[in-house]
Amino acid sequence: MRMAALNMHPAGSPRFVDDYLGYLLGQANHALFKDFEAVVRAAGLGSLEWRVLATLSGQAPMPVGQLAHEVLSQQPTVTKLLQRLSAQGWVHLSDDPQDQRRTLVAITATGLDKVQPLMAQAREHEAQTLAGLSAADIQQLKNQLRRLARPG
Repeated sequence: MRMAALNMHPAGSPRFVDDYLGYLLGQANHALFKDFEAVVRAAGLGSLEWRVLATLSGQAPMPVGQLAHEVLSQQPTVTKLLQRLSAQGWVHLSDDPQDQRRTLVAITATGLDKVQPLMAQAREHEAQTLAGLSAADIQQLKNQLRRLARPG
């Protein structure tokens, strides 16, 4: 972090947002995704479509509600998106055999063909963005973020 670059209040203390974890995480997310977003758009996807397809990649069929939670969106929004993605042949929707009230979603081969090149580009972009950190620092950062994201 750029502790020396913190903006100071007249009293000499850092501004709240410069030392608030939620804000810093948001800023880091923006810094990581802002350039890559153009790659996603050039591939004909929106950011939510990208998150859905990337989340479903390498994943067994999952309930729509769980997917919505994982992609940080509301279930009705994801449900509408999944209907469009299904019509494009990128995902497959099916009834959950354990609970007919739930719908399971899985990525199709066509969806994988769409998202796999982007995932490779995302890894390259991540590596470029984190180039100033050691491999150990990157692993520690990711481990800490995983712990923070899954409290309990």
